[in-house]
Amino acid sequence: MDAAHVDDDLVEVLFTEKQIHDRLGELAADIERDYDGKDLLIVGVLRGAVMVMADLARALGRHVEMDWMAVSSYGSGTKSSGVVRILKDLDTDISGRHVLIVDEVIDTGLTLSWLTSNLNSRNPASVEICTLLRKPEAQQMPVQARYVGWDIGEEFVVGYGLDYRENYRNLRDIGTLAPHVYS
Repeated sequence: MDAAHVDDDLVEVLFTEKQIHDRLGELAADIERDYDGKDLLIVGVLRGAVMVMADLARALGRHVEMDWMAVSSYGSGTKSSGVVRILKDLDTDISGRHVLIVDEVIDTGLTLSWLTSNLNSRNPASVEICTLLRKPEAQQMPVQARYVGWDIGEEFVVGYGLDYRENYRNLRDIGTLAPHVYS
């Protein structure tokens, strides 16, 4: 879906599809360099990270294994509920593996802080985070992301996997959602 289809719902487009693909290519190059010669498992955080995970994996010039987890701290609103729930666990044993968590946004940090702790308890060789977006002012829990596409403000953003009530995920760009949509 193009931004023109939901123009009245957006305040502005922050990142175009091309900008996103270019930035993911840069992140993929960094990941390839850092994990050269290492067995890498990338773990996508469902559902928002589907677009990021797919395009990041395609940008990598090496074999990589993928798995998925689903955790939630949002419910149906625009703010974190503060309670993390695991909805789908990994199918892969990560003991001794290098794990790269791939997510679309770090907001409060609650979900990724919990997820990182959970995965580290499973004896991996390493656990790192790759996120397309990070909201530093919104963070309540410290989360160290090794790979970050962009830092943004606290505005509510949609598109490229990011949603509001399951809408806008298939928007090719990332834009700021107009307050009249969620007020």
